[in-house]
Amino acid sequence: MSEETGWGRLDGSLLAVAVEVLRHGPLPRAELSRRLGLSPGSLTRLTRPLVDDGLLVEGGPELQRSTGRPSVPLDVRPTGVRFAGVKITADELFAVVTDLRASVLDRRTVALPGRSPDDVVRSVAAVVDDLARTHGPVAGIGVGIAGLVTEHRDVVVSPFLGWTGAVPLAALLGEATGVPVSVDNDVRALTAAEHWFGQGRGLHSFALVTIGAGVGCGLVVHDRQVCGARGRGGRIGHLPLVASAPGGPCDLGHPGCAQALLGTGGLTAAAAARLGHPVTHAELLGLAGAGDPGARTVLDDAARGLAQLVTAVTALSDPELVLISGEGAELLEVSRAAFDEEIARIGPGQDPVPVRIAPFGFTDWARGAAVVAVQDHVRGDAPVG
Repeated sequence: MSEETGWGRLDGSLLAVAVEVLRHGPLPRAELSRRLGLSPGSLTRLTRPLVDDGLLVEGGPELQRSTGRPSVPLDVRPTGVRFAGVKITADELFAVVTDLRASVLDRRTVALPGRSPDDVVRSVAAVVDDLARTHGPVAGIGVGIAGLVTEHRDVVVSPFLGWTGAVPLAALLGEATGVPVSVDNDVRALTAAEHWFGQGRGLHSFALVTIGAGVGCGLVVHDRQVCGARGRGGRIGHLPLVASAPGGPCDLGHPGCAQALLGTGGLTAAAAARLGHPVTHAELLGLAGAGDPGARTVLDDAARGLAQLVTAVTALSDPELVLISGEGAELLEVSRAAFDEEIARIGPGQDPVPVRIAPFGFTDWARGAAVVAVQDHVRGDAPVG
């Protein structure tokens, strides 16, 4: 069984065993049995064909702490299989090539010549070809894009690119490259990376809230990412938080939604109204950090709104951890006290869910897209046609 085709043949318990080793390995058989709730006999029956076919390999012996007997861990067979991940913004592409465990081997940043689907397809195909010339052909391409994406195939809406109506991006890129392509919302892709190979690995549940030009959320519950095929999960940007945001309504006319209160546009509009002159997002953070009372009020108000948003997410999903990321996440560094006070006010006497700032860069977002390709590859789910 070759690695390139072997993963696609797995299902059920065989796939569960192989994915557990991929995500957490190398693992001794006893630990793997415990994680999956399998008897030693059942695990031996499941792992034998995976080892015989070369998908899993036995690593060097490790001593079991309880008995001192040698335990031979199982790991995924090292291979040269590669995956490309591309994060698309309004003006640039950020691309990476990774191995099966999403370790970034190389990266590229290229300017978009335009925002049409044709421009994007040509640019993505070119950057993937460039990476493949150095690292060899890729087994899958993952694309992360801000907007509504369905079935890992079609971009229904992408505000930053000005796309409306279904754009069959996976099919267009697949035709241009000859490689399976998986497209997903960029926040969901980043959540996938943290779930399998990042800060969420080993947790049964966690949430990722991103704040920037828009506001989004990725969610893992019972060790499964919540992301319906229709692509609507995590679209919390227009969830009402306050009666009216200080900076005015969002671009859809909502007076006090999450985006109006927490988005970079809403924050800078609120700061201009309070300070009497326009400021950039970076200037707002700098002024607040230096103690300017007006700037600090703007960020404290936003932090309290963020606390309400986090409380809504945790009330529905009870995560073990909440990660806050995006360019707007720095408001939490300045106004953490206001955030914590609002959390305590909303849920007095409750143990708060740990909230951690996660400063992801564009390479991390591109890696998230690659992980979507990895997941579809190992599950045999990559879109076809």
